[in-house]
Amino acid sequence: MKLRFVIVALLPYSLAHADPRYTQSDFGGIGLLQTPTARMAPTGELSFNANRTDPNSRYSFSLQPLDWLEGTFRYTSVSNRPYGPKELSGSQSNKDKAVDFKIRLWKESYWAPEIALGFRDVGGTGLFSSEYFVADKRYKDLDFSLGIAWGYLGNRGDFRNPLSVLGDNFNNRRETTSAGDVNTNMYFKGPPSLFGGVSYQTPWAPLSLKLEYEGNDYKHEPQNNNQIQDSPINIGAVYKLSDSVDLSVGWERGNTALFGITLHTNFVSRKAPTKTFDPPAQPLPTQEPVTPLTEVDWAEVSKQLDKNAGYKVERISQRDSELTVYGEQSKYFYSAKAVGRASRILDNNANSDIQWFNLVNKRYNMPIEETSVPRSTFRDVVNNEQDLVNLHRTTEVNRATPRIEKTLFQQKPDPFTYGFGLGYQQNIGGPDGFLLYQISAYAEGQYRFTPGTWASGGISANLLNNYDKFKYDAPSGLPRVRTDVRKYVTTSDVTMPALQLNQARQLDQDLFGMVYGGYLEPMYAGVGGELLYRPMGERWSIGADLNYVRQRDFEQDFGLRDYRTITGHITAYTKLPFDLDAAVSVGRYLARDWGTTIDISREFSNGVKFGGWVTRTNVSSEEFGEGSFDKGIYISIPFDEMMSVSTMSRASIAWAPLTRDGGAMLHRQYSMHTMTDGRNRDAFYENFGKITE
Repeated sequence: MKLRFVIVALLPYSLAHADPRYTQSDFGGIGLLQTPTARMAPTGELSFNANRTDPNSRYSFSLQPLDWLEGTFRYTSVSNRPYGPKELSGSQSNKDKAVDFKIRLWKESYWAPEIALGFRDVGGTGLFSSEYFVADKRYKDLDFSLGIAWGYLGNRGDFRNPLSVLGDNFNNRRETTSAGDVNTNMYFKGPPSLFGGVSYQTPWAPLSLKLEYEGNDYKHEPQNNNQIQDSPINIGAVYKLSDSVDLSVGWERGNTALFGITLHTNFVSRKAPTKTFDPPAQPLPTQEPVTPLTEVDWAEVSKQLDKNAGYKVERISQRDSELTVYGEQSKYFYSAKAVGRASRILDNNANSDIQWFNLVNKRYNMPIEETSVPRSTFRDVVNNEQDLVNLHRTTEVNRATPRIEKTLFQQKPDPFTYGFGLGYQQNIGGPDGFLLYQISAYAEGQYRFTPGTWASGGISANLLNNYDKFKYDAPSGLPRVRTDVRKYVTTSDVTMPALQLNQARQLDQDLFGMVYGGYLEPMYAGVGGELLYRPMGERWSIGADLNYVRQRDFEQDFGLRDYRTITGHITAYTKLPFDLDAAVSVGRYLARDWGTTIDISREFSNGVKFGGWVTRTNVSSEEFGEGSFDKGIYISIPFDEMMSVSTMSRASIAWAPLTRDGGAMLHRQYSMHTMTDGRNRDAFYENFGKITE
């Protein structure tokens, strides 16, 4: 190991100067090895980290939703401690779940360092809980850090807690907390320690080196798992294998090797794959069409709008110099791209009587928004004769309003749509296996009796799983509304996840509603309804849902169990500072408990969303059980960001430390807020440049 570092130190300095890179720590999050730094990843960064330093293996996801906020969700596998009884967990090692946060308090300037406040293991058992302040200052290719830590990071306890001047209760730190609780009564308590170090970006761009002094002496390890520390100084190296893969090696505690890998990407700076499987956008006409509007083959135009612009056309109409297309756009994630492609098609077919193209986007017969494009400006911008800013200024997005106009074409779209695919679900961190998974095949379909009334459902068939290990049912002091999950996923290989009848309607210009009934999700059947008031272009809305549900049989066929309840919520949606979105729901949950769910998220212009939620209800921590209350984090990624064909579908991944019955919501298949996303003008204008693609 020493020889390797000597060789690195002798690399020729004639190599090109490399820009500094901030890499992940052992615990996840930007840092050195065992210790964090004040640095942050670029906004939109997502990292998966896996590393091994005996006796711990750590697996973590780190998110950077804001330039000043970092979040990490982590599992620690302690290889020399069993998970639980051998008859249940076999030889599986103990697993600890944790959530970390780091907040930048001050950004580095010429004289001042960057300063951050961090919290490790703020929920869960608190085995590795710690709080810290840390500062960083860069000098050329060196980045120095120095911090003070309480808890695990400061277990050596170098000096008396300076906060003890506020009270003697700061002198001692409780060692453990109830699983899943937030450890506020432990924050900044006990004697702290200093920590710090330096990272060096070598002239060889792929390689950076790390040296740290840690504040943990490993004499107070969780579960009496103390380790011998020959030295508090750790060394390491990170090699950038590719733009998205980092390899790490190190020597910690003076006697233990570190090996790790980080997979990372940035959903702000990365470019989506070229849409090689999309049809090319139609070129503009070299000569303006002269055919009278009544003689245009609008049926053919409708087919082109479907194939090339994604609009399932319901009607095409004219009013004076305006040509309006009514239909449902179901192909392009970026609505500006669909509007631009539709405008090209209309420009190829409409004569000079038409000066404006209007695209009315409908969802289940509800007009959500109307986009109006000035024909001549659009043509000039596509032909590079005007700047895009002129088109941006003159293109309007408004609520669709009824008007008297001449119908040129009308059709009833195909009522039946269907699809096939593969599904994946997993259970992570349970006592009977760290990763329990299932891969399934599914078929789903939808039949529209009218444009606003439809039936939807699907069938799922198991292909591969390891659920033979799934034996544990968590204890519960509440009705088992979610903790019977094992029985739902293991009882039958062929299931019907949902089958329901729905009707949606626009009740007023800004008021939308829907009713539904049937098998609403894998665990519940019932009837319900939702109302949403969402003014056009506003950054707030408010909705309410009410449902009468009954628990389904474990086979997920047509059978029902005895448990039934009424559940529903009033939800307020609003935009917060720092481009954050908030959804606050107040109401009754499936276990008949009452409470509030707060969901905070950051959605980037490309639709990628990082978020988290917390639910507190009138259920006590003892009744709730391990976890104390419901919480979790999630990522939602448009498939458009990952595929070579345009699509409006999404992949959503959520991590909740535990599945419990308190604070459980009904998983409704349709959300009025999602169905009315076209009312978000910001999303349209943020990606306005795609109107020319």
